[in-house]
Amino acid sequence: MSTSPVSTGSAPPISKPVPPKIGTEQAVPRQGARWQSYLTPVLVVILVLAVLVTITRNWNAWEGGKVEQVTDDAYVRGDLTPLSTKVAGIVRAVNVADYQQVHKGDVLVELQDDDYQAQVDQAKAAVEAARAGIQENLRQRQLQDARIEKALAGIDQAKAQIAAAEAGKEAVDAELIRARSERKRQEGLYQTHSTTQQSLEAAVASEGNLSGQFASRDADLSQAQTMLHSSELAAEAERRSKVVLESQETQLQADLRAKQANLAVASVNIGYTKIYAPGDGTVGERQVRAGQLVSPGTQVISFVALTKWVQANYRETQLTNVKVGDPADVRIDEYPGQLFRGKVVEIAPASGSQFALLPPDNATGNFTKVVQRISVKIALEDSTFATKLRPGISVIATIRTRK
Repeated sequence: MSTSPVSTGSAPPISKPVPPKIGTEQAVPRQGARWQSYLTPVLVVILVLAVLVTITRNWNAWEGGKVEQVTDDAYVRGDLTPLSTKVAGIVRAVNVADYQQVHKGDVLVELQDDDYQAQVDQAKAAVEAARAGIQENLRQRQLQDARIEKALAGIDQAKAQIAAAEAGKEAVDAELIRARSERKRQEGLYQTHSTTQQSLEAAVASEGNLSGQFASRDADLSQAQTMLHSSELAAEAERRSKVVLESQETQLQADLRAKQANLAVASVNIGYTKIYAPGDGTVGERQVRAGQLVSPGTQVISFVALTKWVQANYRETQLTNVKVGDPADVRIDEYPGQLFRGKVVEIAPASGSQFALLPPDNATGNFTKVVQRISVKIALEDSTFATKLRPGISVIATIRTRK
């Protein structure tokens, strides 16, 4: 027969664990630890932003205050001149090869100048003809002067004849008055039979003779007066002819100057048939060949002068303390490992954008600030070495501001 176990003592009852209630004081420590895990990244982000803001606001001042300003936006530059034709023509000869060294005054390209030489000869002939016209006008004016003098001499002669005719007329008039008185007296005596017929006839004849002489002297006076008037008219006509010749001389002088100007133009044009080297340097690749027809403005060859320099394009923030005369170190990619000395000789008066064909207009539309570049010209101390450089090669330029 089975029996059930019987408890012999009073053992304490086993207590079961009670789970914590949500919302009690035991949940507070876990929530504080979670906020602490978020606080550290936030502080780091704030610190980074503060550093970025500080660097951004003072970056330009730090960059402009550096003792050495460096840029790799720099190149060797030189005077590169494209030589072109001024007149049209056929190329007679190209006297240089590609990339040949030349000296000032060397003839690089020649055009056929037969047409231009003919124009020069024609202009010279026109000038000579104009000068001959001036000489002919001078001789005509000299001839007019002689004619005027002749007319003036005729006037003087006519005046002398008038004076002589008037004197003769006055003398005959006195004799005529006496003859008339004598005739009247003889007529009175004849009526009284106090004189002879012969004496009366002699008195009448003497009066008639003197009357004829008086009429002749009067005619001579009229003729002399007419000659005087004619000589005065002739002298006036000769003077007017001289005035016309003088006005023609002014026109001929103007025509001569025009002909001389045409000759100068023709001489200049024939000079354009030869293209000379403007200085010592090197030519580029030939663009034309003998026998080619060229028109005004055709580029025949390029000329590179011996003088070279470095053009460094610095950011505007780098030029705070840069000035003309500052020393510079130049490293040329063509000569690795070599350092060349130079100095700042010029700083551009405006940024490169202002010299562009189409400068930007920031007054309209959206705007994005872009750091501008300013060109700085650096001359090398070794000018002999500078002549060997080729424009366009890359350079790293360092300017020491001495501050």
